[in-house]
Amino acid sequence: MTSPAETTSGAETPAPASAVEQRLAELGLALPEVAAPVAAYVPAVVSGNYVYTSGQLPFVNGKLPATGKVSTGEEGQSEEATVAPEDAKVYAEVCAINALAAVKSVIGDLDRITRIVKVVGFVSSDPSFTGQPGVINGASELLGKVFGDAGIHARSAVGVAVLPLDSPVEVELIAEFS
Repeated sequence: MTSPAETTSGAETPAPASAVEQRLAELGLALPEVAAPVAAYVPAVVSGNYVYTSGQLPFVNGKLPATGKVSTGEEGQSEEATVAPEDAKVYAEVCAINALAAVKSVIGDLDRITRIVKVVGFVSSDPSFTGQPGVINGASELLGKVFGDAGIHARSAVGVAVLPLDSPVEVELIAEFS
């Protein structure tokens, strides 16, 4: 499994440009390049003082670290690839980092964020798996660590039959900025 810290590991990483990016660096994380859309949409749009991101997959260096349905392995006999809930929680964190990269791409500076308003998380789930909230906690907990009280948000965590590219998780968010 690839950790979120590896999402941006590479050659030389420039010094963080904002307090939010500094906080990410303190957590051992950095913003990746914005993931290229896999269909006809843009990664994020601004409307008024809000940024709405498209659903972000847990791409690490342009690739999904895992594919398949999230399952504890006790739900049934599936011949499909499965992903452990603990791993999926890490991938939800990666999705949140990718969403922040999308936000930065349209507002320029993450320090302009005044609140994370809402997070919507989708979990590709074995039909009997009911732990979607725990998986999406990966995104929510990261946003809380990075933004403090401004990272506390409304949220939906939804189990689905399949996600694009057979990703185990997808996260989108709405952020308010000044």
